[in-house]
Parts: sequence; structure tokens; C-alpha cells
Amino acid sequence: MHTIPLLGRGDFSEWRDAARALAAAGISPREVDWRVNGSEELFEVEAPELPAPSATAPPLTVPPAFLPLAEAVVCHTEPGRFHLLYRLLWRLQSDKRLLELSADKDVAWARILAKNIHRDSHKMTAFVRFKEIPGAVEGRRRFFAWFEPTHFVVARTAPFFRRRFADMDWIIATPKGTASWDGESLIFDTRPGDNPGHGDPTDDLWRTYYANIFNPARLKLKAMQAEMPKKYWRHLPEADLIPELIANAEANVRAMAERAASDPPLFHYRLRENAPALPQIIPAEADTIDGLREEARRCQRCPLHCTATQTVFGEGPPDARIMMVGEQPGDQEDLAGRPFVGPAGKVFDAVLKEADIARETLYLTNAVKHFKYEPRGKRRIHQKPDRNEIEHCRWWLAKEVELVKPKLIVALGATAVFALSGERKPLSQLRGKPITMQGEVVLYPTIHPSFLLRLPDEAERKRQHTLFIEDMQMVRHLSETMAAA
Repeated sequence: MHTIPLLGRGDFSEWRDAARALAAAGISPREVDWRVNGSEELFEVEAPELPAPSATAPPLTVPPAFLPLAEAVVCHTEPGRFHLLYRLLWRLQSDKRLLELSADKDVAWARILAKNIHRDSHKMTAFVRFKEIPGAVEGRRRFFAWFEPTHFVVARTAPFFRRRFADMDWIIATPKGTASWDGESLIFDTRPGDNPGHGDPTDDLWRTYYANIFNPARLKLKAMQAEMPKKYWRHLPEADLIPELIANAEANVRAMAERAASDPPLFHYRLRENAPALPQIIPAEADTIDGLREEARRCQRCPLHCTATQTVFGEGPPDARIMMVGEQPGDQEDLAGRPFVGPAGKVFDAVLKEADIARETLYLTNAVKHFKYEPRGKRRIHQKPDRNEIEHCRWWLAKEVELVKPKLIVALGATAVFALSGERKPLSQLRGKPITMQGEVVLYPTIHPSFLLRLPDEAERKRQHTLFIEDMQMVRHLSETMAAA
């Protein structure tokens, strides 16, 4: 049996060096006794006697995911964490895909420990409260914070504070170690820090801030305690207010309702005063496409207008024989205010050219006139409009059909088919089959050009591209036949 003493205070290298030597020597997990120093006074351990590597042992390799997992697990206070990691290291030598087995007992346990570490580190970034201390050096103010993490997360979380508070000197002391920054070096000490327990004027600022953002009408006690566990309260100056705020929440909600505003805000009067000076816009008659387009700019029939940049109305000859109807504008259409100018529009233009159809002869529009999306960082990701949004926009589409009077309407995608006919069958059952509608108007269902952009398989994308060209050639043929009749 090989006994390996460790300090066990979040230093990944002390476990890594010992584990690497043991595994290289072919020592199985059953032959290793990992001993963690349990004393709060001793912060040094004797270097373990490690075996020499085996000359026949293959080189150690691990998948990339193992290192960040192990670095997190060693920060946990679970006594068996080093046994667990060495078992994983040993097993990974014969099964490189072990970490992909979520149901494996060792893998599941390690991920739970790592998740606890990530949560503890997040709580540290949220609940550390700096207090200014005297003794500024060369204009740099000095601050101190006391925090009590559950695990050894100080060293892995300290870089966050270095990035955020690089312009001041600070110390974060905890029972699990201390981190300090002097503007040049980030220093970590494994020994527990001391809590002087002093306050400063910023405590009152925290209390004022918290009292003003606390909304009693939205109080959910369990959710609040899940995000701000009671164990952190004694070190948060604003936590002094929490019991009273909770106790008075119901009375405060009633008081808020009683003093609810009965008059419009001041800016309302300013808008009314300035309204007569604004230029009067006389909209065109709504019995023309131009009039309908002007009216649609002020559309508020559904909530989509709240987030879209503008209404994207149809464009093309007001007496076009062919009307093309898509689903909704995309990101670039929303910014430009024109239909079919984004990536799908470029695919559409190329297909029209191959089918010998001039875009300028078509009336192009969408079933829904505002861009529906989900924000992800700086990007706006397209979302499919729901039935209610399609129903609200159907009035505009029906008026476009009524005014343009096309002989042939091409429905690009299932949303357009539903908006024009109410038909909810799969598009695969309707594609390429002309449908005669009221007034002898022919509806021709096909795919939306964006469908081609979403296909991952190159061969299938080429096949569908060819079919789409054939659909457009059929549209041209139908139009010519109807014009000659």
C-alpha cells in the first residue's frame, strides 16, 4: 500500500504529480491510500515517496475534458475526491471515452463535485463585499473583504476580481485561503485569513441600494434563498434588512397599490404640447398598395411590432400576375425594410435566374410582416411565428391579394400555405400540386428558400436545389399558360 499525504487545499499540481508517478509505475487505485491533512494549523506535508516509473508502461493520456474536471474536483472538500480522480485516471487508460458515460458512477460523482465547485465560485463573485481600509499607496485605494466559501475556490475565483478591480489594491480573506492583489501580482496563500469585522460607509450604500430595488410584489422566499443562501447573510450589509422586508412585504404591496399613479407621467404633457408643431402626415388611401403599405407601418395588431425594427411590407408591381409569399422577414429584411434581401433572398434570386423569371415582375411579400426572433448575445435568431401571429397578419396579406389581384400565388413554405388557405397538411404532401382558390386564383405550394440553407447534407441540398428550380420553372409555365388563356 502506498500512502500519499496531501495538503488538500485546492492545489491541483500536488495531486497531479503524485497521480502521474503512481500511474506510470502501474500502481492500481486499490494500492493507494490518499491522506488529506486535516489540521487547521499545519500547512505543510512531507513529500511522498513515489515509485519509479515502469519501463514497460505506456505513456499516460487523458481526453481534454478530464483536466478541467479534475481541476474543479480537487477544490472540493469531499474526503474521497483524490481516490475518485485517481480511479478515473486509471480507468481512462483503457477506456478513452469513459467521460462520455454519464451513467457511470465515478463520472457522475465527479460531475456533481465539479458542479458544486462552479456554484460555490459563482456565489463568491456575487457575495464578496469590499470595505475600504486606510493606507493608500501612491494613489491606489486599499480594500478588504471577508468571505466564507464552502470549498477551496479562492485561488480559482481570484482572477475574476483581478480583472474587475485591477485599479485598486485588495485582499479577500477566507477560512479556505487568502488572495491579494497589489496592481502587479496576484498572490494566494493557503492559510486561513482573519476577519477584522469592521464596517465602512459603503455598508449604508448597500443597504440603501437593496432597500430600493427590493420589490415586495415579486417576493418568492424559496427562490430568493436559493440564490442568496442564509449562510452568506451575516457578511452582507444589506442582509440586515431582509427579515424586515420579508415581514412587511404584504403590507408594502397594499401600500404600493394605494399610491399607484393616477395621472400620466410628466413627459405625457410635453408630448401633447409638442404634437401640434409636428408635421402632419396624410396617409394615402388604403385602397391602393402604397396606401396599404403606409397603413401597415403603424401596425400594432400583435406584440411582434414591439421588438421588430420596422414593418416589412410587400414590394413589386401593383398589378403583378405572380405573387410570392414567404413566412416572415429575417434579420437583414428587418433592418432594410424589404423582403427577400438576406441569405435566403440571395438563394431565391439565384433560383429565379435559373428558372428564367425576372424578380422585378413579381410581387414579393410575407405571411407575417414583423421579424420574430430570440436574442442570443449580439445575434438575433429567427423564431417561427405562431398561429395567433399568423392570424393577426392574415388581414394584411388578404388585402395585398385583393389589391394586386395576382393570377398565381406561390406559397413558399408551410406558414405561407396556412396563411393563404388554412391548410395544415405537411408541406411534403402539398408541394408542387396547384390548388384553385376563390376567384380562380391558383395557389402553388413549394419550399421556402431558407430550407436549402438549413440542410446539412451537401448531396441532399443539391437535390432539393434542383427540385426548387423545377418548381419555379413550373410556376413560369403556369403563368404563361394562364396569360395565354
